[in-house]
Amino acid sequence: MTTVDAIVLAGGRASRMGGVDKPAIVVGGQSMLDAALRAVAACTRVVVVGPHRPELPPEILQTQEVPAGAGPVAAVAAGIGALAGCEFPAGSIVVLAADMPFLTAAAVDELLVHAKESGSDAVFAADAAGRPQYLVGVWRRTALLAALRQLESPVNRPMKALVPVDTVTVQLSGVDDCDTPDDVQRARVTAGRGATPLTLDEARDTLRRNISRLPVRHAAVRTVKGATLAEPMPAADALPRFDVSAMDGYAVSGTGPWQVRRDIGFAGGRRPVGLLDGEAVRIATGAHVPDGTGSVVRDEFVTLGPDGLLHRLPDTPIRDDVRYRGEEWQPGDEVAPAGAPVTTALISVAASAEVHTVAVRGPVRARIVMTGDEIRSEGPLHAGQTRDSIGPVLPDLLTASGVLTIDRVHLRDTANAFDEVFAAAGDCDLLVIVGATGGGAADQLRAALDRAQARVLVNRLRLRPGGSTVVAQLAAGPAVLGLPGNPYAAVSTLLGLIGALRDGLTGATPAPAFRAPLANAAELAGPAPRIVPARLGPAGELIGDVRLRTAHLANLLGRDALAVVPADAVDGQPVEFIPLPR
Repeated sequence: MTTVDAIVLAGGRASRMGGVDKPAIVVGGQSMLDAALRAVAACTRVVVVGPHRPELPPEILQTQEVPAGAGPVAAVAAGIGALAGCEFPAGSIVVLAADMPFLTAAAVDELLVHAKESGSDAVFAADAAGRPQYLVGVWRRTALLAALRQLESPVNRPMKALVPVDTVTVQLSGVDDCDTPDDVQRARVTAGRGATPLTLDEARDTLRRNISRLPVRHAAVRTVKGATLAEPMPAADALPRFDVSAMDGYAVSGTGPWQVRRDIGFAGGRRPVGLLDGEAVRIATGAHVPDGTGSVVRDEFVTLGPDGLLHRLPDTPIRDDVRYRGEEWQPGDEVAPAGAPVTTALISVAASAEVHTVAVRGPVRARIVMTGDEIRSEGPLHAGQTRDSIGPVLPDLLTASGVLTIDRVHLRDTANAFDEVFAAAGDCDLLVIVGATGGGAADQLRAALDRAQARVLVNRLRLRPGGSTVVAQLAAGPAVLGLPGNPYAAVSTLLGLIGALRDGLTGATPAPAFRAPLANAAELAGPAPRIVPARLGPAGELIGDVRLRTAHLANLLGRDALAVVPADAVDGQPVEFIPLPR
């Protein structure tokens, strides 16, 4: 594989799909471009042909066919051109289009094996019907160059114009492309049915990369706590705005001793008149220092002598307790980057920098939807009913995660209830749905998502509890977080995913995960990752609960965090922990 390059075609007009950016369409939790890049991840060099995509890592080459949308042959020619300047050109080149959501690295490897064994100029994949797919192939580099040279122009030519005589076709699965909206919908349904459950980290990564972000808006910074800066925040004024005293003491001129004037400089008061050499003026912290000030000497470093002069005490350090204009930042300096969350600290910094309005995404507005005929929030319980024990606490958990709750509703188990909820979701950014995520007779959420043609980002989790979790995005924009109905599973999964959902919707820079050694990891580990309540031990280690009841939240009483226990973890292994909101 060390002698193979790859050209990924990620442009085109997508005329049968209304001109959308087809490679960016998400199927099964990843974009079709991501699927293509994963399929050729082992290649020496990869060039993506199409519009520039700033999110791609720098090691991936990017170029554009000329003119844009000039067809696959022009795109292949552009890709060859981008590789021309590379040292040690590869003998083989993988060429594939970024519109096959189920293409795998194993399929590409199989093509490479056939190319090596056959010695042919090109090896192409064939679909289930035996049709050759000329945009899924491995070319001998010299043969591809020769085929391009014999064309007068590569613009608007079909791939058949390049196909050499000496070719081999190999029937492969996963090479069906998506050319129409119906193709995409069928692919999403297929992906949902056969999707491999994602680990918590994989699900978070998918949400941060693939969920559609909220629109940018301008708002008063103090009103958007929980939002994320969409642009860097520059200072509108210097800090300090003028030279000020950093301590209570004396502004002095010259080396001393000093004659003390009768006037005093107060913070917010009139600036004292300028100092002459040998003069001092009493000054308070934050006061504007007068012209001629050589330094500010704090009270504890000086004394008034019997001669009426101010003297520096012996053996005191020589310091200048003046904060100079712009010492912290100058006008135009970036005081917070794009992607920074709007926290209490950022609101304070904005006030100090005289910034009043900022460009933000968010904050995320959530509607909580509790499901199930058996759930009752208020009033006496009837036969077969149970108390809603988590609906009342979910707003607090969301608030602690930077998400606003606009309301909480209860949904009966009816066939079309979710359709109505989805249709009325235009006033929120996120639907947090508790229950109805499994495959039971009353679990209607997944069917409703299919009817709504929602983009399913996370179909299931490889996590206990929480495996039935589903995350999707409706065509109208709002995201859907479907949580298990079990109280502990719902809360633990919410805390595990809500940060990534918020980051994906608002473009926030992810915060690093907390980690600590898990003292009894081996006792807790199993074949799949687990998320368990834990307390902090005396040495900062985590001690997880071995016995866990999931039908209530009693296991969270007196606990400090949720510990994410990897499969087959060993004692003392550092693991992620999620602090529990108080």
